[in-house]
Amino acid sequence: MTSESFNASVHLVDRHVEAGRGDRVAVTGPAGTLTYTQLAARVAEFAAGLRALGVRPEERILLVMPDRPETLITILAAMRMGAVAVPVSTMYNGAELGALIRDSRARVVVCTPEFEQVVRAALRSAPEVTVLIRTGDRGEAAPAPEDPATARDEYPWQEVPAAGRAAGRTAAAPYDSWRDSPALWLYTSGTTGAPKAAMHRHGAIRDVHEGYGRQVLGIRPDDRCFSVARLFFAYGIGNSAFFPLAAGATAILDPARPTPAGVLARVREERPTLFFAGPTFFAALLATDAPGDAFSSVRLAVSAGEALPAEIHRRFAERFGVDILDGLGSTEALHIFISNRPGQVRPGSSGTVVPGYEAKLLDDAGAPVADGEPGHLYVRGDSLASGYWCRTATTRQVFQGEWLRTGDTYVRGQDGYYHCLGRSNDMIKAGGIWVSPMEVEARLHEHDAVGECAVVAYIDAEGLEKPVACVVPAPGRTVDAAELVAFCREGLASFKRPREVLVLDGLPKTATGKIQRGVVRQLAADLLGKTP
Repeated sequence: MTSESFNASVHLVDRHVEAGRGDRVAVTGPAGTLTYTQLAARVAEFAAGLRALGVRPEERILLVMPDRPETLITILAAMRMGAVAVPVSTMYNGAELGALIRDSRARVVVCTPEFEQVVRAALRSAPEVTVLIRTGDRGEAAPAPEDPATARDEYPWQEVPAAGRAAGRTAAAPYDSWRDSPALWLYTSGTTGAPKAAMHRHGAIRDVHEGYGRQVLGIRPDDRCFSVARLFFAYGIGNSAFFPLAAGATAILDPARPTPAGVLARVREERPTLFFAGPTFFAALLATDAPGDAFSSVRLAVSAGEALPAEIHRRFAERFGVDILDGLGSTEALHIFISNRPGQVRPGSSGTVVPGYEAKLLDDAGAPVADGEPGHLYVRGDSLASGYWCRTATTRQVFQGEWLRTGDTYVRGQDGYYHCLGRSNDMIKAGGIWVSPMEVEARLHEHDAVGECAVVAYIDAEGLEKPVACVVPAPGRTVDAAELVAFCREGLASFKRPREVLVLDGLPKTATGKIQRGVVRQLAADLLGKTP
């Protein structure tokens, strides 16, 4: 017995066309503009093309793409025909991406030209991929495979909908999914350091809009949404897809790598009303010479990814006249579940619980803590992922019945506002992206000048986390800090690199030989003159 039919793609796009709102602009930006009618047609054609290429319901389709209409079309088309969209970070190198492709068991990969080289490097270690779709092509022949054993079918973007038309499938009805059908996987390093896919359902996409988009943002059809966070983040896909499309509003997509100058130019040209970024980017915007009216079109700004320092909020609001709603969300919850509210912002806090969610704080023994006392934060709500793909032990640790253990330590005031005290582990969140110290340390250990190392977080003058490497030279060797940073940049995604390298005579350890990371963090803070 199945539940009532529900397809998130239909809910986000076709519903507006059927209601006579098809002439509204759904997506715009430097890569193109589409109305809801045009977007619905493109999604249906691409979904039909995927079916014609042999893609089956519940199969994964992995995307390595920047924010552009084709990315949105691919995600929506996958969901429309019952497949599972897996957008992944465009910042990975070939080895890192190859590991994710193998983990997902995806047979189909879609990429854009600027990431084709890294995708091809990744595919050398992912023989299960049988179809590669390349956007931006003009019908040129695919390059010959380097290894006949890894031969695969390759298609220019425009051939996929053509295949659907040739098969007479463009008018096919959407797949008969329901609320609990798989729709989307989002990879996160989370609290254990290993990349893992949080599996989300069709119904969760409507849930995050009903709770946060509608009741916190108050998003309206005349809103224009612009997000610095990309579509492959849970934060970004809510900002640039789920919220605007669910409300019949407009998403502004920019394929360029976000820079303060580029974002300011896009805000000036596109005039968004809702602006989304993280604390690091808000700090970067404050470091520019942007005029006070740069955000005059914006009625609300939103921050997530890491706690927003009160000073950044104060300076931004005073300079640009725009309030920032700081909030806490996670990949596992799909978006924000604790947030400040318009007109009720408490700088330095994460706000109060979003409608549709519940939160609780527990001590180490699992007992509730009183207001004003720190505790481990748990949350529950309908948008929570069903678990991690092929990570049974971690799923049982993080998803505890109806509750999600967030890995954060919080305190709640008597007024119901939640304040972040840090995380319950040693993960680092740099620029809103999780960084595993062990992964960076493994790379550092590959350098022959490194004897021992520990990577920890330090808090900069803006109150933001950055990775710092504490290194003990190998016997008879000297450490060049700039060389080590460059070495990490070559072997890891750029955001994982240490921002500082401190050379030490030794690392503090426990009696059993384990590195005392808390002591290392304090030592790094003292040496850098920052607050731990």
